[in-house]
Amino acid sequence: MGKRILPAIFFLLILVLAACQAEDAEPAPEQPMEETAEAVESPEERVAEFIELWKSGDFSGLHTNYLNQGTQSVYGEASFVTWQQELHEQLGIDNLEVTYTEPAEDAEWSQEQPADFPIQVAFDTIIGPVEFEKTLTLLYESHGEVEDWFVEWDPSFIVPNLEAGDQVSTDVTQGPRGEIVDRNGSAIASNSTGYEVRVIPENFDLSKKQQLAELLGMSEQAVDDKLNQSWVEPHYLVPIAQIKADQATLDELFTIRGTTHEEVAMRNYPYGRALSHISGYMGPITAEQLDAWSGQGYSTETMVGRQGLEEILQERLRGKAGGRIILKKQQENAIITSVDNEPLPGETVALTIDAELQQSLYGAMGEQAGTSAAIDPDTGETLALVSSPGFDPNEFIPNITNSRFQELTNDPLQPFFNRFAAIYAPGTVMQPVTAAIGLESGTLNPAEALDITGKSWQRYRSWGDYRITRPRDDVSNPIDLDKALIYSDSIYFAQQALNMPNDDFRIGLENFGFGEEIAFPIELTPSRISQDGTFGSEGQLAGTASGQGQMQVNILHMASLYSPILTNGKLYKPTLLLDDEDQQVWNENLIDAENAELLKISLSNAGKELGTELAGTSGTSRERGEQNGWFVGYSLMNPDLIVAMMVEGEEQVEGMVEQALSAREEE
Repeated sequence: MGKRILPAIFFLLILVLAACQAEDAEPAPEQPMEETAEAVESPEERVAEFIELWKSGDFSGLHTNYLNQGTQSVYGEASFVTWQQELHEQLGIDNLEVTYTEPAEDAEWSQEQPADFPIQVAFDTIIGPVEFEKTLTLLYESHGEVEDWFVEWDPSFIVPNLEAGDQVSTDVTQGPRGEIVDRNGSAIASNSTGYEVRVIPENFDLSKKQQLAELLGMSEQAVDDKLNQSWVEPHYLVPIAQIKADQATLDELFTIRGTTHEEVAMRNYPYGRALSHISGYMGPITAEQLDAWSGQGYSTETMVGRQGLEEILQERLRGKAGGRIILKKQQENAIITSVDNEPLPGETVALTIDAELQQSLYGAMGEQAGTSAAIDPDTGETLALVSSPGFDPNEFIPNITNSRFQELTNDPLQPFFNRFAAIYAPGTVMQPVTAAIGLESGTLNPAEALDITGKSWQRYRSWGDYRITRPRDDVSNPIDLDKALIYSDSIYFAQQALNMPNDDFRIGLENFGFGEEIAFPIELTPSRISQDGTFGSEGQLAGTASGQGQMQVNILHMASLYSPILTNGKLYKPTLLLDDEDQQVWNENLIDAENAELLKISLSNAGKELGTELAGTSGTSRERGEQNGWFVGYSLMNPDLIVAMMVEGEEQVEGMVEQALSAREEE
């Protein structure tokens, strides 16, 4: 972000302490001291106690019990306490740490000699960390009936070089926000240049207010609200808005008397809609965020992440503030810098996403409602995660208009709805998983063929009207595993699921991750076998074998479900951040190498039947009365990624997947 200079006398604190002394406190009566060189106890315990009260912010206790008579006479208790409290609040002082250098074991102390302790002070502020060293001096004095060590204090223990009567202000510079990049370093969310438009009220031509508002895309009332803020003075520079603008607009803006501008960093999203539900967008901080992040240097003017990774990674991406603490010296009539910190950029966060693959998948879906995901089966890395249609996060920079926001909100395709975070009925693309569970349970013999006739089937008449329906009834008998996978024979898989004893099918699905939370930076709804995680009837169990019944699956999990076929039984947890550990095993031994090879051959044959160069299965499912098309598979030439895609209202989507993968291979 660009340098942001707060109003000139923002955080102004005039420390006229001597003038307040008379009404705040009376000088402590002087007590006669015995003129002796007699040794006294070490003051170290008093130093430790003083520091603990200092760190806890008990300034009243410090003044009453630990300051020496000279300090008390100069700084009355009320001004001493109020002054420090206000400075702590205005400078955002937090995480105060004070340590001291321990004296030598054989050190000797005399009541006639001061005791010096080197101390180290460190704390955080709105301009970043402050560290300095001082010498804490203690004098042996009598305060009433108490004789002990007391601290000689001055304002430079708050910030370096501070003296009574100084005016304190800050000049804050926000560090640039970190970028979000894909696995190849391509920017997903980056920084570009815009302008902050400011007005000096006493120079501003009020007759041009409407023109200014129109050029900035805001109302006249919004301009008034900025100019009428409580801190504004006629000679201040008042920030009005940040804009992206062409040169002609800028030229017109700056012909208005009393306006000025400064370049500022603005967020840019090069892949726009294709990655919108991953990147999210930036926007003005909400009241809830401001409250939650109180004391962390945020203000009502701060731009923060509002959705997606921009919001989730806010603290990692946020630049660290720098700047200066400025003292206007009363005695020397000079301005000096007490502390000067360089701002630090936020972290650049790399994702496992391949942005070009993501864009290819999004483009192939033609902005139809749906979702897709691509994973690396050997690592669990998420290579693409699409929700379609998306929205253009660039429209939110610097501000989206209310009319445009309402237009997007009311769009029947729901571009703000994150479909990759939701769950859907998967239909027949679940059959390879059912096959893997049956093969491992020993109940499914791949060479054993079944005679199946008719379009639909039920095991018992007690199922009532419920029947299992297969896509085709013109496939010649007998039906073995290979043929069942090629033609998505739901009756074959229903019978295989019913043959599994002792709830093996449910346990097998749970081993594949059903019913389990997916640990992922963006919250994903867990896949489920049914609403309560069990089969309420035989018919429901039979339907679930082909992704029917109450089964619903998250698209990223759906892509992951095929990976044990390519990894000889290992299922890896999906990851999104490139610095996450690769190959985080979710479960293993889900299918042995021999059975995995059988399924690979069948998936290849199924892809040929579909007329593609892909290995995988397609199918349809009904979701809220609508037919959705599915495909899950991988390239026969480069089985280094698995793609799952669901498009609402479509029946065949394998062509979209093939188109996207072909575009990737051409690159």
